[in-house]
Amino acid sequence: MRKSPAEIGESHVRLSRRALLLGGAQLAFVGGLGLRMRYLQVEQADQFRLLAEENRINIRLIPPARGELFDRNGIVLARNEPSYRITIVREDAGDVDAVIGRLATLVELDPDDLDRAMTEMRRSPPFLPVTLADRISWEEMSRVAVNAPALPGITPEVGLSRYYPLRGDLAHVVGYVGPVSDYDLSKIEDPDPLLRIPRFQIGKVGLEAKLEDNLRGKAGSKRVEVNAVGRVMRELDRREGQPGDDVQLTIDQQLQSYTQARLGEESASVVVVDCRSGDLLTVASSPTFDPNLFVEGISVADYRALTENDHRPLAAKSVQGTYPPGSTFKMITALAALQEGIVNTEDTVWCPGHLEVSNRRFHCWKRAGHGHVDLGQALRESCDVYFYELALEVGIDKIAAIAEQLGLGVRYDLPMSGVARGLNPTRGWKETVRGESWVIGDTVNASIGQGFVLASPLQLAVMTARLATGMNISPRLVKSLNGIEQPGVTPDKLDINENHLRQIRRGMYAVSNHRRGTAYGSRIIEDNYRLAGKTGTSQVRNITAAERARGVTRNEDLPWERRDHALFVNFAPYENPEVAVAVVVEHGGGGSKAAAPIARDVTLQALYGGTPPLAAYPSKDRGRIRTQQEALEKLVPGREITRRDRA
Repeated sequence: MRKSPAEIGESHVRLSRRALLLGGAQLAFVGGLGLRMRYLQVEQADQFRLLAEENRINIRLIPPARGELFDRNGIVLARNEPSYRITIVREDAGDVDAVIGRLATLVELDPDDLDRAMTEMRRSPPFLPVTLADRISWEEMSRVAVNAPALPGITPEVGLSRYYPLRGDLAHVVGYVGPVSDYDLSKIEDPDPLLRIPRFQIGKVGLEAKLEDNLRGKAGSKRVEVNAVGRVMRELDRREGQPGDDVQLTIDQQLQSYTQARLGEESASVVVVDCRSGDLLTVASSPTFDPNLFVEGISVADYRALTENDHRPLAAKSVQGTYPPGSTFKMITALAALQEGIVNTEDTVWCPGHLEVSNRRFHCWKRAGHGHVDLGQALRESCDVYFYELALEVGIDKIAAIAEQLGLGVRYDLPMSGVARGLNPTRGWKETVRGESWVIGDTVNASIGQGFVLASPLQLAVMTARLATGMNISPRLVKSLNGIEQPGVTPDKLDINENHLRQIRRGMYAVSNHRRGTAYGSRIIEDNYRLAGKTGTSQVRNITAAERARGVTRNEDLPWERRDHALFVNFAPYENPEVAVAVVVEHGGGGSKAAAPIARDVTLQALYGGTPPLAAYPSKDRGRIRTQQEALEKLVPGREITRRDRA
């Protein structure tokens, strides 16, 4: 049926309207698409270019050089050395076993390291390098490089590793570094990304650990192009990091090394303080250990040998060890009595060899007693009964107050591990910590440095420096960071009468220079370098009444671990103190025999800046001292130690 012209016209109008609507929609869609493409390609071009770059470019960290350590004279104590290692990339090697076999003909491969490397290769992507041998020699490195064409996948590499040229001489002060462990990371709230670099080394103990943030430095970075599976194709650019701070210590390496050699294998410690500045010149503990063993991970056998040694070579006894100070504490008891006006230099006490207190007998070291003694005699001959009597009158509170002024019971802020507070006991301490009341016998024991009193060799050296100068000397270990001098604590004058201090010093002088002094055998003959000191012997066992009745067993006849500790403190020169010294020899017996000779030798070495003349020693000792000096000079590192100009 044919449509009429009117119907045809109406249909045409409808079709035209639909075409216009459809065309308009298509035009709008194409226009929107164009605008969107313009937005993405022009306005957002930089952002999408960055995303594309991140898909093919990685930013990797470059470990910085660790700061080095020096003594006060610029002698290197810890440095970074090139560390040569051999790595293998499994996918480049092809037949791994065959390549390793050829490598073994050139370099000795440790079976344990090889097993570890094979395990690591099995669980790592084939394009990642795995270390086969570490810390190889330059000659081995050269042989591998020359034979590189026959060793596909093998790469000799050079890195930096920590080295301690003085080995054990500074081990307890400097500490050591080691690879970052999961335990190390667990202790840090927001770990530095550097710490996740394989085999990255951080300080584990000692100054290396305490100054880790200063020594580590800031990481550098490099941009490398990688393919789809993460393999490095090329390096695009690099930004070097900031090396760690160089640290200069107050330690005198020559004196430290001499002291370690002088101690030998004794279980002992020595601290030397500069009386003028508080600088620690020597902080020695013996026996010691080689920190280089820990840098790449110590073997089980080596670690067991250190931990099973009853002389505890890993312990920094000079700052961590606390001991009853014995008679070296008597100066504190005497000062407390002088300050309170309880005694003067003319007052005497009768010593029959013991004192009865609360139905208990407290003995003097001299069984027959000292008879009538005044303050000077009591210090010179170390009469226990004299100080028992003083303590009963002055009381523990006044004694503890003087002890605190002189540095006992104080934890010094030094960058070393486990610096001990010691114990300066008071009535309140015993009630709080032990839940017991203070009794008079506690005061008597404390008066001669026994009972609850504990002090470290560091604290005893500071105590002696304060007695010598009358100033509130504080110990300092870090001299400078990157050449910038680190200020010490400016000492104040002690709140102790100077006349009373002079009386104590005179008593200490007599200990070493009077014929009846307990350390007369360890005196210095040179008038300009005369020392003033005090011996100490602290018991580590209880002596029963039955043993006293039949005669106290000599230290020489006891097992080593049951012998008394030997102590000696001194300062010198007497007229113008330069150094204060504290020596503790664990289970050494008497302080006059075991500790005083060491202190005298170390003091002379410090004052002369090297081997002292034989004329400084008593004539009867010079033959023995000459032999000793010749033996020790062979053990003390000298000119071969690398120096660095610190100007």
